[in-house]
Amino acid sequence: MLETTQLTEREPKLGEFGHAGDDHVVPFEVGALDVRGRAVQLGPMLDAILSRHDYPEPVARLLAEACLVTVLLGTSLKFEGKFILQTRTDGPVDMLVADFSTPHALRAYARYDADRLAALTAAGDVAPETLLGSGVLALTIDQGEYTQRYQGIVQLDNISLEEAARTYFRQSEQIPTDLRLAVAKQILPGGRQQWRAGGVLAQFLPEAPERMRVPDLPGGDGDVAEAVLQPVDNSWQELLALLATVEPAELIDPMVGTERLLYRLFHEHGVRVFDEIHVADDCSCSPDKIRGILGGFSAEEIKDSTEDGRIRVDCEFCSKRYDFDPAEFVAGQ
Repeated sequence: MLETTQLTEREPKLGEFGHAGDDHVVPFEVGALDVRGRAVQLGPMLDAILSRHDYPEPVARLLAEACLVTVLLGTSLKFEGKFILQTRTDGPVDMLVADFSTPHALRAYARYDADRLAALTAAGDVAPETLLGSGVLALTIDQGEYTQRYQGIVQLDNISLEEAARTYFRQSEQIPTDLRLAVAKQILPGGRQQWRAGGVLAQFLPEAPERMRVPDLPGGDGDVAEAVLQPVDNSWQELLALLATVEPAELIDPMVGTERLLYRLFHEHGVRVFDEIHVADDCSCSPDKIRGILGGFSAEEIKDSTEDGRIRVDCEFCSKRYDFDPAEFVAGQ
């Protein structure tokens, strides 16, 4: 059973069923298991982000996974703000950044060492764990200028982003959480290839507190981070078993789609899907923002930033170039 809940004014006509399609996050609920979550398939939007920089395939796959985690978590924000995923590691791909601004704007960027990447590619060793190496994954929630940021830090020690995200929930939110991610290229008519990615995130969030308990601390005093809430029945274990059956192809196949995948997983229990959340390739850079940053530069910094009589600034996220006359900043000193 797949039940749809429309939160907009328009009600579907008899026999009509809408599908979210690509680049829309679908919140869902499985009441019988006390499970809530979100699922998504990213298509043209993701392809635009990855193709803009012409990333090597192993780098593009990593950044696509970062985008998946970011939109699955960022679309859960109930306030105006940002969700930012960032890695800093010693691997060939030493930085990934994915930035989601409510209600729908996503931008992303990867930095990598081309020579080290080429050597690993030639050796056939381009596993995500190798490309990332050791370092940290930071997940940041930013509610604006006058509020304090919340940041969770996860140690990246030759593990995938998917596993690092699970560790984040286990340590920071202490909510039973699981997710599945998949990335691939789709061959379109005419032979053109397009990046696609799909993911599903599920959490055990019962309304009845007696369904949860805090286990004994395994290491005595001080191991608070390990005191993760655990379900007292088999609901969560059943959810894990169901998610384990998901094939990567199902997550990204446009012929399956998000709603059909959720039905395949949970039809025996009944699954309710809510209004989709559109996600767009939308960078927050602008001439005014760049001008405001340059306005804070000293005269010496303005001089150092000037080349051939102009100040040119490239946005690392969207590759837009901004061109300024240094005289307008020097005059204001």
